[in-house]
Amino acid sequence: MGKPNDLVQGTLDLLILKTISLDPKHGWAIAKRIQQISKEVLQVQQGSLYPALYRLEQQGWIKAKWAESENGRQTKFYSLTAAGRKQLEHETENWKRLSGAVNLVIEEV
Repeated sequence: MGKPNDLVQGTLDLLILKTISLDPKHGWAIAKRIQQISKEVLQVQQGSLYPALYRLEQQGWIKAKWAESENGRQTKFYSLTAAGRKQLEHETENWKRLSGAVNLVIEEV
């Protein structure tokens, strides 16, 4: 049986894109924000987060820029590209369609 903090396969990209859609964030801040917004239900582990960030950057959906973090360290801050904004819209529509279909099954069965 899955744990409450397990992510549905494929949703991590959507969560990352949405989290950085308003302002750039570094990796730890992305994970922390997802955890806070989900009221501690979703926890993104570093072993999942950083490969996802790398993959999204390779796809051209996010870009990384080195800058100083709030604790004075140099770190990568991630932000959406124009292609990333389009992908966020696409991923959001797919999620709405999928979650709506799951809800239909749950309500009917």
